[in-house]
Amino acid sequence: MKTTKTFAPNWYNTYAIHFFRLILKHILPASWFRSALPKIEERTAVDGFFKLEIVSHCWGYSNMLAYQLSSFVNYPPTKCALTVTIFYAKEDTKCQAVLDFFGQKNVDNVTWNFQALSKEKLFRRAIGRNMVARSTDADWLWFTDCDIIFHENCLDSLAEQLQGKQEALYYPKQERTTEMLAQDDPMLRKDSEPQLVNIDTAGFSLHSRDKAKGAFQIVHGDVARAIGYCDGLSIYQTLSEHWCKCYEDREFRWLLGSEGVPLDVDGVYQIRHVYKGRYKENTFRSKLRSKIRRMQE
Repeated sequence: MKTTKTFAPNWYNTYAIHFFRLILKHILPASWFRSALPKIEERTAVDGFFKLEIVSHCWGYSNMLAYQLSSFVNYPPTKCALTVTIFYAKEDTKCQAVLDFFGQKNVDNVTWNFQALSKEKLFRRAIGRNMVARSTDADWLWFTDCDIIFHENCLDSLAEQLQGKQEALYYPKQERTTEMLAQDDPMLRKDSEPQLVNIDTAGFSLHSRDKAKGAFQIVHGDVARAIGYCDGLSIYQTLSEHWCKCYEDREFRWLLGSEGVPLDVDGVYQIRHVYKGRYKENTFRSKLRSKIRRMQE
């Protein structure tokens, strides 16, 4: 794994990323930046009960993380063994409290794997994803974000869909989302104590997906172990002093040569929110990002 222990200046790494994604990757072959992909016929085709690992990052989103972790308690899988890997930083005390609360719960077929990172590693999402990709023993990985909820029959329908599959990348063809919620919306429960929660599904509307974007990347375990997650792209494995905009999922699809294959998966929900917890509250950047998200909505 090529994760560096040094910082690149923020301006340098930002320009390097834009130069790479806008120019270099359209000129150079993806094979220069990754190990060889396992041949499709050599990849494991799961038959029956298997191992799944779901990977999230959390910084400033403890209110939404509570919904995600609750969904594993409320609707645990019966057709696969799930490892829930959450990357976080101990400085995020609200996230730590949520993890401590759920870490005490014993759930059939669910193993909690809460991994504290330095902020500088956490803020570059590809670093944690690469760590898991290289080290996992799971048959399948789902790289997601902490605002995704795995509701009723989600994990079991996924297990059924993945039987015998050998493509590198899949994604759920549909999800249900909220409107763009303000931070004072009751659902976000910003100041509540850690607790088991659930959603009112009537507050979500159905949308289709067309590719395996950032929070919806379901990756074959053999492929993940072989190439990591943007392991050969040092610009996405460099420590950062602030949360980085997540372009790396596009480069990951480029490395795989696939936009993903759609699957019929039940119960995928997302909480959409104006306020970006990863930016410091009431700063110009935070207010600007919130205005942009409202305009996009």
